[in-house]
Amino acid sequence: METITGLTRGGKAYTPTFVTDLNQETCIGCGRCYKVCPRNVFELVEREFDDDDEGDDDNTMVMAIADAMDCIGCGSCGRVCPKDCHTHSPAPLP
Repeated sequence: METITGLTRGGKAYTPTFVTDLNQETCIGCGRCYKVCPRNVFELVEREFDDDDEGDDDNTMVMAIADAMDCIGCGSCGRVCPKDCHTHSPAPLP
């Protein structure tokens, strides 16, 4: 399978990895990924609790992927996340 590749200004090839998932169980809702994302891929949403978890956590807001198709594969979100919540992978050529 061929994947999307790019070139640096220096002419070196690289394979961007695009965000595919965000683990809301470990997300603390700090918003760092939202702030560094140049394409508004993320949004702040209310945490979904299981019935037995209701009220166990005061932090009820977490990040979610709003538009994964707008991701440019820069990886900034993964580098700033203190809880390593993001999953990235290369994308196949269309």
